[in-house]
Amino acid sequence: MKRLTQHVAIVTGGAGGIGAATAQLFCEHGASVALVDLPDSPLQEVAASIRDAVPDAQVLCIPLDLGEEAAVREVVAQTLRQWGQLDVVVNNAGMRSYEPLAATTAEMWQRILSVNLLSYAYLAREALPSLRASANGNIVNIASTHAVHARAGMGQYDVTKAGIVSLTRTLAFEEAQHRVRVNAVCPGATLTPFHIKRAATANPSGVDLKNARFEQNLQKRWASPREIAYPILWLASPEASFVTGSSIMADGGTIA
Repeated sequence: MKRLTQHVAIVTGGAGGIGAATAQLFCEHGASVALVDLPDSPLQEVAASIRDAVPDAQVLCIPLDLGEEAAVREVVAQTLRQWGQLDVVVNNAGMRSYEPLAATTAEMWQRILSVNLLSYAYLAREALPSLRASANGNIVNIASTHAVHARAGMGQYDVTKAGIVSLTRTLAFEEAQHRVRVNAVCPGATLTPFHIKRAATANPSGVDLKNARFEQNLQKRWASPREIAYPILWLASPEASFVTGSSIMADGGTIA
């Protein structure tokens, strides 16, 4: 059974990893998807891959930097011009910063907050009129297990993920009267192209992350992006009609 037939969704951070896997899964389940990522990202390649895997896939590429508020308005406007409706928003855009909080700068705080947190708030705001008009209007925000399991050296990233969980809860309370559901998924360690590329840079001689010893969770392995896409699909679908204000931990049982 296709869970999102005749639905229109926006998926940010769509040029790889969880975003690309979610977009493909949504298309497999009948949704039309506006795929958003940076202008220099492999957005077109991901869209072509989705169309190859799902021959009838309806994918719109929107290459914009969501760190700019005006870009968020344009994403919603282009989606509505293309399909005339909007039912689901998956906020997945994100960036990372690797330094202790004592070494952070105002410029980096502004940048990471604008992408990882404010873009979520702005996109929700711009999408809400259309989501309120939908029979299944909902938002799925992608946070992280590190919203609750903090660590040294990535404080800015973890702070934004904690903020996403709070934002999700508040939006759910505010939008319940309009029948718009708002939930979050908190992925654990997920083997995305970002991690593979970073590992290759750190160890040019080669490292097999997929089969490397892994002790971060009870399952002792990485998730695939598609494993994270499935709970996103469920939350976005009418099957989750009685679920709002929730944060689902898709993390293999993270060991704090």
